[in-house]
Amino acid sequence: MLAKLTAKNQLTLPKAAVEATGNAEYFEIEARAGRLVLTPVRMQRANAVRAKLAELNLGDDDLAAAVAWARKVSTMRTSGRVAETPARYRRTPKPRKP
Repeated sequence: MLAKLTAKNQLTLPKAAVEATGNAEYFEIEARAGRLVLTPVRMQRANAVRAKLAELNLGDDDLAAAVAWARKVSTMRTSGRVAETPARYRRTPKPRKP
């Protein structure tokens, strides 16, 4: 089978090759002895996130606090409010003309 390399360094894979891999969306690529070897990868994002959270020693309470913080910040951004209290300026009255 033949694949074409585009000007943007993208490969167009033949449909038969993609179907043979089970229509994988991601591939691991290795350069081996002048050849490119594509291996289909099944992304398990939820497991990767759980592993990273465990590595960082973050628990349910930490996640709940982070979500609450993010929602608070998001609400402030969409409503036009700022997290800081607005500064108060004293307005000096203009002198009256006699």
